[in-house]
Amino acid sequence: MKDIPVHQLQDRVSSGLEIRHFVPHEKLGKGEDLGAHRDDHYIFFVMEGGVASLMIDFDELHLQKSSLYYILPGQVHHRIRATEADGWFVAVDTLLIPPDYRDVFENQLLLQQPFILNERQLNQCLSLLGLIDEKHNQDEATPFNISIVHSLLQSFLGIAAAGFVCLSSSRSSLSRPAQLSHQFKKLLVQNVRTLKSPSAYASQLNVSESYLNESLKKVTGFSVSYWVQNEVILEAKRLLYYSQMNVKEIAHMLGYEDHAYFSRLFKKATNITPLNFRANYRK
Repeated sequence: MKDIPVHQLQDRVSSGLEIRHFVPHEKLGKGEDLGAHRDDHYIFFVMEGGVASLMIDFDELHLQKSSLYYILPGQVHHRIRATEADGWFVAVDTLLIPPDYRDVFENQLLLQQPFILNERQLNQCLSLLGLIDEKHNQDEATPFNISIVHSLLQSFLGIAAAGFVCLSSSRSSLSRPAQLSHQFKKLLVQNVRTLKSPSAYASQLNVSESYLNESLKKVTGFSVSYWVQNEVILEAKRLLYYSQMNVKEIAHMLGYEDHAYFSRLFKKATNITPLNFRANYRK
């Protein structure tokens, strides 16, 4: 049986960001109908007007005017109806989302509902997204252009995170697998530089490795090993982008004594070498 496809943002863009404005009778994303799939990145929607429908992990979700919504990496989704939709589509590499914002978004796992922006918030988002789109379409050779785009993106993400914080207190209790998945992800973020073994995480969570793996697959569609590697690569990308450390130093920081092995691991996961990744993101 063919597995659910996973679409990678790096196959479409090199800046870690894809943004576009959509209008009625136009698709929400580029290209043909994508069908049911997962993404390795976040997707945000801001609705200016009209209505749209998405199927997210078997739940039909409706977006209306002034809605702000996001889809998490790993969630299975496909579009149902968007012919009357008017708004913005933003795909964001996880490395560009600060950990405290990610904590907000991921703690809504399986429960996230559209956040209705008030008039002031909507206007702020629309102004930011318009400016991000304008700067993103400029010549990449423009001094500091990528840094400016990423800074503007942080402002939009901050507004989004602040909005979803307001929703979190009113949500019902999560299932045991969902709770365990959240606990694992928090533990992973805290220990990714020192712990790589699925059994080590299971031990810290006082469950069997098989149960932890089963829970992660049920909630996210991916195994413990996948999320460990995903977080390692994400942390490596952060260090390559934000720090001045060389690849050998980054490998050692992440717990890999053999930096050549680390480079092969990074390239296998991203289809690009660490040095090329750094060059692409900093140009």
